Amino acid sequence: MSVTESAVRDRLTEVLSQRSSEIADRWVQLQEERAGLREGLIEAELREEAEALVSTLGSALACGLPAERVVAEHAELRHVVKDLSLRRARGGVSPTVTALAVLQLKEALLEATRQESMAGEEMFAAARMLNRLMDAAGALSFETFVEGREEIIRRQSRQLLELSTPVVQLWRKVLAVPLIGNLDTARSQVVMENLLEAIQQYEATVAIVDITGVPTVDTSVAQHLMQTVQAVRMMGADCVISGIRPSIAQTIVQLGIDLSDILTRATLADALESAIELTGQAASSRGSARD
Repeated sequence: MSVTESAVRDRLTEVLSQRSSEIADRWVQLQEERAGLREGLIEAELREEAEALVSTLGSALACGLPAERVVAEHAELRHVVKDLSLRRARGGVSPTVTALAVLQLKEALLEATRQESMAGEEMFAAARMLNRLMDAAGALSFETFVEGREEIIRRQSRQLLELSTPVVQLWRKVLAVPLIGNLDTARSQVVMENLLEAIQQYEATVAIVDITGVPTVDTSVAQHLMQTVQAVRMMGADCVISGIRPSIAQTIVQLGIDLSDILTRATLADALESAIELTGQAASSRGSARD
């Protein structure tokens, strides 16, 4: 007589319910025995993961979904597997190690299942179902890990960009952004956001963008600078670009880039002097307006 999938699922649900602590303990033990699988985690954290995953696995099987769809469609099980994977990603563990750790649970489950009095056909069906189930969980953990690491890398890259483009208050109501290195689209966006926020925070009336440390200025870099200038002006502030070396001036002319309506200076010191004059003029204008 053939064994139905529902019967096997019911039997495995019973095993998970009755032997949950035993299976969780064995999974922790297997990870501790294999070098690297518990990397970055203490035993208490391993045990917490094991208890959560084994418990959720039992309730997921009991929901009646086919084995190949349980991991994909059972929300709580997906959450537990993804949380486990993301936690390890943040700890710096490799995706392969994380997936192997999840697959070690398969061995613990098979050991517990073999201790039940199952006929050969039933045991084979149970092992096949566990394989499908845990292979899907391992694949999900690997996928989640990679996504998590990519998100961490993106966040760290953003933080590095922000650190590499500080906004400095040089004078009362005068800010400066010293740029060093290439100015690409992502970095120019960070520069613009940080500068506009600082203008609002410090109530600045002049912003200096210093490009002394920018090795080359091409059409793309010039466009980014002009967009920044426009955004600063929309905030009601003036913008000065400093660090216009002879080579950069020649390149800008050769490219046909029009910076005639933008105040430029050769050095940051010259730009600061102009900025102080502009803030004085702005103050005088406001004083005249009040009179």
